[in-house]
Amino acid sequence: MVSNKELLYNHVKFLTTLRPFRNCYNLESLEKVCCYLKGQLGEYGLNVREQVFEAKGEEYKNIVATYNSDKRRRLIVGAHYDVCGNQPGADDNASAVAGLLEVARMVAAAKPNLSYRIDFVSFCLEEPPFFGTEQMGSYVHAKSISQFKSDIIGLINFEMIGYFNNEFQEYPDPRLRAIYPSKANFIAVVGRQAYHEFNQKVYDLMSENAGIDVQMIDHPMGESFAGLSDQRSYWEFDIPALMINDTSFIRNPNYHQMSDDIETLSFDHMKEVVNCAYHAILGF
Repeated sequence: MVSNKELLYNHVKFLTTLRPFRNCYNLESLEKVCCYLKGQLGEYGLNVREQVFEAKGEEYKNIVATYNSDKRRRLIVGAHYDVCGNQPGADDNASAVAGLLEVARMVAAAKPNLSYRIDFVSFCLEEPPFFGTEQMGSYVHAKSISQFKSDIIGLINFEMIGYFNNEFQEYPDPRLRAIYPSKANFIAVVGRQAYHEFNQKVYDLMSENAGIDVQMIDHPMGESFAGLSDQRSYWEFDIPALMINDTSFIRNPNYHQMSDDIETLSFDHMKEVVNCAYHAILGF
């Protein structure tokens, strides 16, 4: 089973052309995203539900789609669908939503015989002003499953997986230059050292026969970077969690700008990210 570049493009196109922009203030646009997600995931044959929650007096939704719902052990695959302010959010985070949808499609089509369930969760309210608060959609979801954490394998979170080039990548800490590639054409498994075993397993699985260079960041130098997305919510409940990331603002000059549009993404690279993530998701 391999990912479909055209489908990835179509998902990103829908999300980036939606107006008004899909931020926390434009509830109608967020609802359109939810309808799109439910339609796609339902079409794949997955069990889809809404997780409704409230923040600052407004109603928001996580969309949860499940494969193998009769199993106790579960792996969570996530991505947030909101944007920061008024901008298209192609890399942040339409690329990741497209990746989540495509992995979900591949799993549903392949019907693998797994000993665990997979919950594909599309989060709302990752971006400011809710980032780092208990109103984040990922926090709401993590709290709702925390009572089952002994059966939770962990979270694999897609966060910015679409911006790649062969130019030099500048690192904020010069010590990182000796560790990571100088060209901005790799994908990174980024996690907290406390969950090294989970991080290593995902990295090893993604690296097997990968069509893209896969790196791992889970040491103290990368600790502040490691918590800059929805995986942080799961750490609050001691659930292993990491993100698959193109190094975001370290690499992408369009981060949180109007220029973060579909033309800046590499769908050839994205396809390979999805392929190796799919391999990892089936490896537990």
